[in-house]
Amino acid sequence: MLFFKSVDYGRMAEILVQRAGSKDEFTRLTSITWINEFVKLGGDQLVPYYADILGAILPCISDKEEKIRVVSRETNDELRAIEADPAEGFDVGKILSVARRQLSSEWEATRIEALHWMWTLLNGHRSEVLVFLNDVFDTLLRALSDPSDEVVLLVLEVHACIAEDPQHFRQLVVFLVHSFQHDHSLLEKRGALIIRRLCVLLNAERVYRELSTILEGESDLDFASVMVQALNLILLTSPELSDLRDHLKQSLVKDAGRDLFLSLYASWCHAPMAMISLCLLAQSYQHASSVIQSLVEEDINVKFLVQLHKLIHLLETPTFAYLRLQLLEPGRYIWLLKSLYGLLMLLPQQSAAFKILRTRLKTVPSYSFKEEKVARTSSGIPFFNGGGGSQISEDGNPNENSHDMHNGINFTSRLKHFKQIQQQHRLHSKSETHSRFSSASSMKEL
Repeated sequence: MLFFKSVDYGRMAEILVQRAGSKDEFTRLTSITWINEFVKLGGDQLVPYYADILGAILPCISDKEEKIRVVSRETNDELRAIEADPAEGFDVGKILSVARRQLSSEWEATRIEALHWMWTLLNGHRSEVLVFLNDVFDTLLRALSDPSDEVVLLVLEVHACIAEDPQHFRQLVVFLVHSFQHDHSLLEKRGALIIRRLCVLLNAERVYRELSTILEGESDLDFASVMVQALNLILLTSPELSDLRDHLKQSLVKDAGRDLFLSLYASWCHAPMAMISLCLLAQSYQHASSVIQSLVEEDINVKFLVQLHKLIHLLETPTFAYLRLQLLEPGRYIWLLKSLYGLLMLLPQQSAAFKILRTRLKTVPSYSFKEEKVARTSSGIPFFNGGGGSQISEDGNPNENSHDMHNGINFTSRLKHFKQIQQQHRLHSKSETHSRFSSASSMKEL
Protein backbone atom coordinates (compact mmCIF):
# COMPACT_ATOMS: atom_id res chain seq x y z
CA MET A 1 0.00 0.00 0.00
CA LEU A 2 2.90 2.34 0.80
CA PHE A 3 4.31 1.51 -2.63
CA PHE A 4 1.16 2.66 -4.38
CA LYS A 5 1.18 5.94 -2.44
CA SER A 6 4.80 6.62 -3.36
CA VAL A 7 4.25 6.10 -7.10
CA ASP A 8 4.33 9.30 -9.18
CA TYR A 9 1.11 8.61 -11.06
CA GLY A 10 1.02 12.08 -12.52
CA ARG A 11 4.38 11.85 -14.29
CA MET A 12 3.60 8.36 -15.58
CA ALA A 13 0.15 9.51 -16.75
CA GLU A 14 1.76 12.27 -18.82
CA ILE A 15 3.78 9.68 -20.73
CA LEU A 16 0.76 7.43 -21.26
CA VAL A 17 -1.39 10.32 -22.49
CA GLN A 18 1.12 10.95 -25.29
CA ARG A 19 1.06 7.25 -26.26
CA ALA A 20 -2.76 7.12 -26.24
CA GLY A 21 -2.82 9.00 -29.53
CA SER A 22 -0.54 6.51 -31.29
CA LYS A 23 -1.54 5.12 -34.68
CA ASP A 24 -0.63 1.66 -33.44
CA GLU A 25 -3.68 -0.13 -32.04
CA PHE A 26 -1.76 -2.15 -29.42
CA THR A 27 0.01 0.96 -28.11
CA ARG A 28 -3.31 2.80 -27.76
CA LEU A 29 -4.93 -0.11 -25.93
CA THR A 30 -1.98 -0.54 -23.56
CA SER A 31 -1.84 3.19 -22.79
CA ILE A 32 -5.58 3.52 -22.15
CA THR A 33 -5.56 0.37 -19.98
CA TRP A 34 -2.73 1.72 -17.81
CA ILE A 35 -4.43 5.14 -17.54
CA ASN A 36 -7.57 3.33 -16.39
CA GLU A 37 -5.62 1.58 -13.62
CA PHE A 38 -3.90 4.79 -12.56
CA VAL A 39 -7.23 6.62 -12.27
CA LYS A 40 -8.51 3.85 -10.00
CA LEU A 41 -5.37 3.71 -7.86
CA GLY A 42 -4.24 7.30 -7.68
CA GLY A 43 -7.30 9.38 -8.43
CA ASP A 44 -6.48 12.23 -6.05
CA GLN A 45 -2.87 12.50 -7.27
CA LEU A 46 -4.08 12.79 -10.85
CA VAL A 47 -6.34 15.79 -10.24
CA PRO A 48 -3.90 18.28 -11.84
CA TYR A 49 -3.67 15.99 -14.89
CA TYR A 50 -7.39 15.48 -15.44
CA ALA A 51 -7.53 17.74 -18.49
CA ASP A 52 -4.67 15.91 -20.23
CA ILE A 53 -6.15 12.51 -19.40
CA LEU A 54 -9.59 13.60 -20.63
CA GLY A 55 -8.02 14.86 -23.85
CA ALA A 56 -6.66 11.35 -24.44
CA ILE A 57 -9.80 9.46 -23.39
CA LEU A 58 -12.51 11.31 -25.34
CA PRO A 59 -11.12 10.53 -28.83
CA CYS A 60 -10.59 6.88 -27.86
CA ILE A 61 -14.27 6.56 -26.92
CA SER A 62 -14.92 6.52 -30.67
CA ASP A 63 -11.99 4.22 -31.53
CA LYS A 64 -12.59 1.63 -34.24
CA GLU A 65 -11.36 -1.10 -31.85
CA GLU A 66 -14.06 -2.20 -29.40
CA LYS A 67 -11.64 -3.07 -26.55
CA ILE A 68 -10.25 0.46 -26.61
CA ARG A 69 -13.76 1.95 -26.65
CA VAL A 70 -14.83 -0.13 -23.64
CA VAL A 71 -11.77 0.77 -21.53
CA SER A 72 -12.03 4.44 -22.54
CA ARG A 73 -15.68 4.64 -21.48
CA GLU A 74 -14.91 2.97 -18.17
CA THR A 75 -12.05 5.40 -17.53
CA ASN A 76 -14.23 8.34 -18.50
CA ASP A 77 -16.94 7.25 -16.04
CA GLU A 78 -14.36 6.76 -13.27
CA LEU A 79 -12.89 10.19 -13.89
CA ARG A 80 -16.28 11.92 -13.90
CA ALA A 81 -17.32 10.19 -10.68
CA ILE A 82 -14.38 11.60 -8.69
CA GLU A 83 -15.35 14.69 -6.71
CA ALA A 84 -12.52 17.12 -7.31
CA ASP A 85 -11.97 20.56 -5.83
CA PRO A 86 -10.43 23.51 -7.72
CA ALA A 87 -8.44 24.22 -4.56
CA GLU A 88 -6.68 20.86 -5.07
CA GLY A 89 -5.57 21.68 -8.60
CA PHE A 90 -8.77 20.78 -10.45
CA ASP A 91 -8.58 23.17 -13.41
CA VAL A 92 -12.14 23.76 -14.60
CA GLY A 93 -11.01 26.03 -17.42
CA LYS A 94 -8.64 23.47 -18.93
CA ILE A 95 -11.18 20.65 -18.73
CA LEU A 96 -13.85 22.86 -20.27
CA SER A 97 -11.40 23.74 -23.05
CA VAL A 98 -10.80 20.05 -23.77
CA ALA A 99 -14.56 19.38 -23.89
CA ARG A 100 -15.03 22.36 -26.22
CA ARG A 101 -12.36 21.08 -28.63
CA GLN A 102 -13.81 17.57 -28.65
CA LEU A 103 -17.24 19.01 -29.43
CA SER A 104 -15.83 19.54 -32.93
CA SER A 105 -14.86 15.88 -33.27
CA GLU A 106 -16.10 14.02 -36.34
CA TRP A 107 -17.28 11.19 -34.08
CA GLU A 108 -20.72 11.40 -32.49
CA ALA A 109 -19.85 9.37 -29.36
CA THR A 110 -16.98 11.73 -28.55
CA ARG A 111 -19.16 14.81 -29.00
CA ILE A 112 -21.81 13.31 -26.72
CA GLU A 113 -19.31 12.62 -23.93
CA ALA A 114 -17.84 16.12 -24.30
CA LEU A 115 -21.33 17.53 -23.68
CA HIS A 116 -21.81 15.24 -20.67
CA TRP A 117 -18.62 16.75 -19.22
CA MET A 118 -19.88 20.28 -19.80
CA TRP A 119 -23.15 19.44 -18.08
CA THR A 120 -21.28 17.79 -15.16
CA LEU A 121 -19.03 20.83 -14.73
CA LEU A 122 -22.02 23.19 -14.78
CA ASN A 123 -23.77 21.20 -12.07
CA GLY A 124 -20.68 20.83 -9.87
CA HIS A 125 -18.74 24.04 -10.52
CA ARG A 126 -21.26 26.46 -12.00
CA SER A 127 -19.61 29.72 -10.95
CA GLU A 128 -16.21 28.63 -12.29
CA VAL A 129 -17.70 27.51 -15.62
CA LEU A 130 -19.59 30.79 -16.14
CA VAL A 131 -16.25 32.64 -15.98
CA PHE A 132 -15.29 30.86 -19.22
CA LEU A 133 -18.75 31.12 -20.80
CA ASN A 134 -17.64 33.40 -23.65
CA ASP A 135 -15.04 30.81 -24.66
CA VAL A 136 -17.59 28.03 -25.17
CA PHE A 137 -20.83 29.82 -26.04
CA ASP A 138 -20.21 30.12 -29.79
CA THR A 139 -19.14 26.48 -29.99
CA LEU A 140 -22.31 25.40 -28.21
CA LEU A 141 -24.44 27.46 -30.59
CA ARG A 142 -22.74 25.94 -33.63
CA ALA A 143 -23.40 22.52 -32.15
CA LEU A 144 -27.13 23.16 -32.60
CA SER A 145 -26.52 22.41 -36.29
CA ASP A 146 -25.03 19.00 -35.47
CA PRO A 147 -26.38 16.20 -37.70
CA SER A 148 -27.13 14.08 -34.62
CA ASP A 149 -30.43 14.73 -32.83
CA GLU A 150 -28.97 13.27 -29.63
CA VAL A 151 -26.13 15.79 -29.71
CA VAL A 152 -28.56 18.68 -30.33
CA LEU A 153 -30.76 17.62 -27.40
CA LEU A 154 -27.72 17.45 -25.11
CA VAL A 155 -26.54 20.86 -26.31
CA LEU A 156 -29.95 22.24 -25.35
CA GLU A 157 -29.64 20.63 -21.90
CA VAL A 158 -26.34 22.48 -21.44
CA HIS A 159 -27.80 25.73 -22.74
CA ALA A 160 -30.80 25.38 -20.42
CA CYS A 161 -28.47 24.83 -17.47
CA ILE A 162 -26.57 28.01 -18.36
CA ALA A 163 -29.80 29.96 -18.92
CA GLU A 164 -31.05 29.48 -15.37
CA ASP A 165 -29.72 32.99 -14.74
CA PRO A 166 -31.89 35.73 -16.33
CA GLN A 167 -29.00 37.49 -18.09
CA HIS A 168 -27.79 34.24 -19.64
CA PHE A 169 -31.33 33.32 -20.65
CA ARG A 170 -31.65 36.57 -22.58
CA GLN A 171 -28.23 36.01 -24.16
CA LEU A 172 -29.19 32.49 -25.24
CA VAL A 173 -32.43 33.57 -26.93
CA VAL A 174 -30.75 36.52 -28.68
CA PHE A 175 -27.95 34.29 -29.99
CA LEU A 176 -30.49 31.69 -31.04
CA VAL A 177 -32.52 34.20 -33.06
CA HIS A 178 -29.27 35.50 -34.56
CA SER A 179 -28.32 31.93 -35.58
CA PHE A 180 -31.70 31.34 -37.21
CA GLN A 181 -31.38 34.63 -39.05
CA HIS A 182 -27.98 33.81 -40.54
CA ASP A 183 -28.64 30.12 -41.13
CA HIS A 184 -32.12 29.60 -42.54
CA SER A 185 -31.47 25.86 -42.93
CA LEU A 186 -31.05 25.64 -39.14
CA LEU A 187 -34.51 27.19 -38.65
CA GLU A 188 -36.01 24.97 -41.34
CA LYS A 189 -34.45 21.67 -40.23
CA ARG A 190 -33.99 22.10 -36.49
CA GLY A 191 -36.09 25.09 -35.49
CA ALA A 192 -39.06 23.10 -34.21
CA LEU A 193 -36.87 20.64 -32.30
CA ILE A 194 -34.86 23.43 -30.66
CA ILE A 195 -37.82 25.63 -29.71
CA ARG A 196 -39.93 22.74 -28.42
CA ARG A 197 -37.11 21.36 -26.27
CA LEU A 198 -36.25 24.78 -24.83
CA CYS A 199 -39.92 25.27 -23.96
CA VAL A 200 -39.81 22.06 -21.93
CA LEU A 201 -36.51 22.93 -20.22
CA LEU A 202 -37.02 26.65 -19.61
CA ASN A 203 -40.82 27.20 -19.44
CA ALA A 204 -42.74 27.69 -22.67
CA GLU A 205 -44.29 31.04 -21.78
CA ARG A 206 -40.93 32.49 -20.76
CA VAL A 207 -39.34 31.36 -24.03
CA TYR A 208 -42.17 32.67 -26.22
CA ARG A 209 -42.37 36.01 -24.44
CA GLU A 210 -38.64 36.57 -24.88
CA LEU A 211 -38.71 35.55 -28.54
CA SER A 212 -41.64 37.89 -29.15
CA THR A 213 -39.85 40.81 -27.49
CA ILE A 214 -36.79 40.29 -29.70
CA LEU A 215 -38.77 39.87 -32.92
CA GLU A 216 -40.96 42.90 -32.21
CA GLY A 217 -38.03 45.19 -32.91
CA GLU A 218 -36.40 43.08 -35.65
CA SER A 219 -35.28 45.29 -38.55
CA ASP A 220 -35.09 42.41 -41.04
CA LEU A 221 -38.80 42.29 -41.85
CA ASP A 222 -38.59 39.19 -44.07
CA PHE A 223 -36.84 37.21 -41.36
CA ALA A 224 -39.25 38.47 -38.68
CA SER A 225 -42.19 37.24 -40.77
CA VAL A 226 -40.64 33.81 -41.39
CA MET A 227 -39.67 33.41 -37.73
CA VAL A 228 -43.13 34.37 -36.46
CA GLN A 229 -44.75 31.92 -38.89
CA ALA A 230 -42.46 29.16 -37.57
CA LEU A 231 -43.21 30.01 -33.94
CA ASN A 232 -46.93 30.15 -34.65
CA LEU A 233 -46.91 26.70 -36.26
CA ILE A 234 -45.02 25.27 -33.27
CA LEU A 235 -47.51 26.97 -30.92
CA LEU A 236 -50.49 25.42 -32.70
CA THR A 237 -49.13 21.89 -33.16
CA SER A 238 -46.73 20.98 -30.34
CA PRO A 239 -48.00 18.89 -27.40
CA GLU A 240 -45.37 20.58 -25.21
CA LEU A 241 -47.17 23.92 -25.67
CA SER A 242 -50.67 22.78 -24.74
CA ASP A 243 -50.59 24.82 -21.49
CA LEU A 244 -49.62 27.91 -23.46
CA ARG A 245 -52.58 27.37 -25.79
CA ASP A 246 -54.89 26.96 -22.80
CA HIS A 247 -53.69 30.30 -21.39
CA LEU A 248 -54.36 32.03 -24.70
CA LYS A 249 -57.89 30.62 -24.88
CA GLN A 250 -58.58 32.59 -21.67
CA SER A 251 -57.31 35.90 -23.08
CA LEU A 252 -60.72 37.57 -22.85
CA VAL A 253 -61.51 36.46 -19.31
CA LYS A 254 -58.24 36.05 -17.36
CA ASP A 255 -55.36 38.45 -16.75
CA ALA A 256 -52.66 35.81 -17.38
CA GLY A 257 -54.14 34.97 -20.77
CA ARG A 258 -54.55 38.64 -21.66
CA ASP A 259 -50.93 39.45 -20.78
CA LEU A 260 -49.64 36.55 -22.87
CA PHE A 261 -51.86 37.52 -25.80
CA LEU A 262 -50.59 41.10 -25.74
CA SER A 263 -47.00 39.93 -25.38
CA LEU A 264 -47.23 37.84 -28.54
CA TYR A 265 -49.43 40.28 -30.46
CA ALA A 266 -46.69 42.85 -31.06
CA SER A 267 -44.43 40.45 -32.98
CA TRP A 268 -47.23 38.35 -34.52
CA CYS A 269 -48.11 41.54 -36.46
CA HIS A 270 -45.25 40.60 -38.82
CA ALA A 271 -47.31 37.72 -40.26
CA PRO A 272 -51.03 38.21 -41.06
CA MET A 273 -51.93 34.52 -40.98
CA ALA A 274 -50.12 34.05 -37.69
CA MET A 275 -52.08 37.00 -36.29
CA ILE A 276 -55.39 35.53 -37.47
CA SER A 277 -54.41 32.18 -35.91
CA LEU A 278 -53.56 33.90 -32.63
CA CYS A 279 -56.93 35.68 -32.57
CA LEU A 280 -58.80 32.44 -33.28
CA LEU A 281 -56.85 30.68 -30.54
CA ALA A 282 -57.61 33.53 -28.11
CA GLN A 283 -61.28 33.45 -29.18
CA SER A 284 -61.02 37.11 -30.18
CA TYR A 285 -63.24 36.45 -33.15
CA GLN A 286 -64.41 39.98 -33.80
CA HIS A 287 -60.81 41.17 -33.90
CA ALA A 288 -59.91 38.28 -36.21
CA SER A 289 -62.63 39.47 -38.57
CA SER A 290 -61.28 43.03 -38.40
CA VAL A 291 -57.76 41.81 -39.19
CA ILE A 292 -59.03 39.82 -42.18
CA GLN A 293 -60.95 42.81 -43.55
CA SER A 294 -57.92 45.07 -43.12
CA LEU A 295 -55.93 43.07 -45.67
CA VAL A 296 -55.37 44.66 -49.07
CA GLU A 297 -54.47 43.39 -52.52
CA GLU A 298 -50.69 43.36 -51.92
CA ASP A 299 -51.14 41.09 -48.90
CA ILE A 300 -52.86 38.30 -50.83
CA ASN A 301 -49.80 36.71 -52.43
CA VAL A 302 -48.57 33.15 -52.87
CA LYS A 303 -46.85 33.07 -49.47
CA PHE A 304 -50.04 34.31 -47.79
CA LEU A 305 -52.17 31.67 -49.52
CA VAL A 306 -49.73 28.90 -48.52
CA GLN A 307 -50.04 30.00 -44.88
CA LEU A 308 -53.82 30.25 -45.20
CA HIS A 309 -53.92 26.73 -46.63
CA LYS A 310 -52.00 25.47 -43.57
CA LEU A 311 -54.38 27.25 -41.19
CA ILE A 312 -57.46 25.72 -42.80
CA HIS A 313 -55.99 22.26 -42.31
CA LEU A 314 -55.07 23.12 -38.71
CA LEU A 315 -58.67 24.16 -38.03
CA GLU A 316 -59.57 20.50 -38.55
CA THR A 317 -57.12 19.28 -35.86
CA PRO A 318 -57.84 18.66 -32.15
CA THR A 319 -56.21 22.02 -31.29
CA PHE A 320 -59.27 23.83 -32.68
CA ALA A 321 -61.90 21.31 -31.58
CA TYR A 322 -63.39 23.94 -29.23
CA LEU A 323 -63.80 26.32 -32.16
CA ARG A 324 -65.64 23.73 -34.26
CA LEU A 325 -67.95 22.95 -31.34
CA GLN A 326 -68.75 26.64 -30.99
CA LEU A 327 -70.21 26.45 -34.49
CA LEU A 328 -73.11 24.56 -32.86
CA GLU A 329 -74.18 27.98 -31.50
CA PRO A 330 -73.95 30.20 -34.58
CA GLY A 331 -76.10 32.89 -33.03
CA ARG A 332 -73.75 33.28 -30.10
CA TYR A 333 -70.54 33.15 -32.16
CA ILE A 334 -71.51 35.44 -35.02
CA TRP A 335 -67.99 36.87 -35.34
CA LEU A 336 -66.48 33.40 -35.57
CA LEU A 337 -68.73 32.67 -38.54
CA LYS A 338 -67.85 36.00 -40.10
CA SER A 339 -64.13 35.33 -39.67
CA LEU A 340 -64.36 31.90 -41.26
CA TYR A 341 -66.39 33.29 -44.16
CA GLY A 342 -63.75 35.99 -44.55
CA LEU A 343 -61.07 33.33 -44.89
CA LEU A 344 -63.25 31.42 -47.34
CA MET A 345 -63.56 34.49 -49.55
CA LEU A 346 -59.78 34.87 -49.71
CA LEU A 347 -59.24 31.31 -50.97
CA PRO A 348 -59.26 30.34 -54.66
CA GLN A 349 -62.46 28.35 -55.25
CA GLN A 350 -60.64 25.42 -56.84
CA SER A 351 -58.21 24.97 -53.96
CA ALA A 352 -58.43 22.05 -51.54
CA ALA A 353 -58.51 24.45 -48.57
CA PHE A 354 -61.58 26.21 -50.00
CA LYS A 355 -63.43 22.92 -50.31
CA ILE A 356 -62.46 21.86 -46.78
CA LEU A 357 -63.64 25.11 -45.19
CA ARG A 358 -66.81 25.30 -47.28
CA THR A 359 -67.68 21.74 -46.28
CA ARG A 360 -67.16 22.62 -42.61
CA LEU A 361 -69.37 25.71 -42.87
CA LYS A 362 -72.14 23.70 -44.50
CA THR A 363 -72.34 21.60 -41.32
CA VAL A 364 -73.23 24.63 -39.19
CA PRO A 365 -76.77 23.96 -37.89
CA SER A 366 -79.65 26.15 -39.01
CA TYR A 367 -80.81 26.45 -35.43
CA SER A 368 -79.30 27.57 -32.14
CA PHE A 369 -79.84 26.34 -28.61
CA LYS A 370 -80.75 29.95 -27.72
CA GLU A 371 -83.28 30.08 -30.57
CA GLU A 372 -81.51 32.73 -32.61
CA LYS A 373 -82.92 32.90 -36.11
CA VAL A 374 -80.46 31.44 -38.59
CA ALA A 375 -81.58 30.87 -42.17
CA ARG A 376 -79.88 28.95 -44.97
CA THR A 377 -79.19 29.74 -48.58
CA SER A 378 -80.01 27.26 -51.31
CA SER A 379 -76.36 26.10 -51.24
CA GLY A 380 -76.78 24.96 -47.65
CA ILE A 381 -74.49 27.61 -46.14
CA PRO A 382 -76.13 29.49 -43.24
CA PHE A 383 -76.64 33.23 -42.98
CA PHE A 384 -78.04 35.29 -40.14
CA ASN A 385 -81.45 36.81 -40.22
CA GLY A 386 -80.69 39.93 -38.25
CA GLY A 387 -83.63 40.77 -36.08
CA GLY A 388 -82.23 43.63 -34.07
CA GLY A 389 -80.77 43.23 -30.60
CA SER A 390 -77.37 44.18 -29.28
CA GLN A 391 -74.04 43.04 -30.63
CA ILE A 392 -72.71 39.82 -29.11
CA SER A 393 -69.08 39.58 -28.03
CA GLU A 394 -66.80 36.57 -28.26
CA ASP A 395 -67.85 35.11 -24.94
CA GLY A 396 -71.55 35.49 -25.71
CA ASN A 397 -72.23 38.49 -23.49
CA PRO A 398 -74.08 41.42 -25.06
CA ASN A 399 -71.82 44.46 -25.15
CA GLU A 400 -72.15 47.33 -27.56
CA ASN A 401 -68.49 48.35 -27.18
CA SER A 402 -67.02 44.85 -26.97
CA HIS A 403 -64.63 45.37 -29.86
CA ASP A 404 -63.03 48.54 -28.51
CA MET A 405 -62.11 47.18 -25.09
CA HIS A 406 -62.36 43.71 -23.59
CA ASN A 407 -60.58 42.49 -20.42
CA GLY A 408 -58.27 45.48 -20.67
CA ILE A 409 -57.35 44.85 -24.32
CA ASN A 410 -57.75 47.91 -26.52
CA PHE A 411 -58.52 46.17 -29.81
CA THR A 412 -58.81 49.41 -31.76
CA SER A 413 -55.28 50.35 -30.77
CA ARG A 414 -54.03 46.83 -31.51
CA LEU A 415 -55.57 46.88 -34.98
CA LYS A 416 -53.95 50.22 -35.70
CA HIS A 417 -50.57 48.78 -34.72
CA PHE A 418 -51.12 45.74 -36.94
CA LYS A 419 -51.93 47.97 -39.91
CA GLN A 420 -48.80 50.05 -39.31
CA ILE A 421 -46.54 46.98 -39.27
CA GLN A 422 -48.19 45.58 -42.38
CA GLN A 423 -47.68 48.91 -44.16
CA GLN A 424 -43.96 48.65 -43.34
CA HIS A 425 -43.93 45.19 -44.92
CA ARG A 426 -45.69 46.46 -48.05
CA LEU A 427 -43.21 49.31 -48.49
CA HIS A 428 -40.32 46.90 -47.93
CA SER A 429 -41.74 44.49 -50.50
CA LYS A 430 -42.13 47.28 -53.07
CA SER A 431 -38.57 48.40 -52.42
CA GLU A 432 -37.25 44.86 -52.90
CA THR A 433 -39.22 44.47 -56.14
CA HIS A 434 -37.91 47.79 -57.44
CA SER A 435 -34.32 46.80 -56.59
CA ARG A 436 -34.64 43.48 -58.41
CA PHE A 437 -36.16 45.21 -61.44
CA SER A 438 -33.36 47.80 -61.51
CA SER A 439 -30.71 45.06 -61.24
CA ALA A 440 -32.32 43.08 -64.07
CA SER A 441 -32.45 46.20 -66.27
CA SER A 442 -28.77 46.92 -65.57
CA MET A 443 -27.80 43.37 -66.53
CA LYS A 444 -29.69 43.67 -69.84
CA GLU A 445 -27.88 46.89 -70.69
CA LEU A 446 -24.55 45.16 -70.13
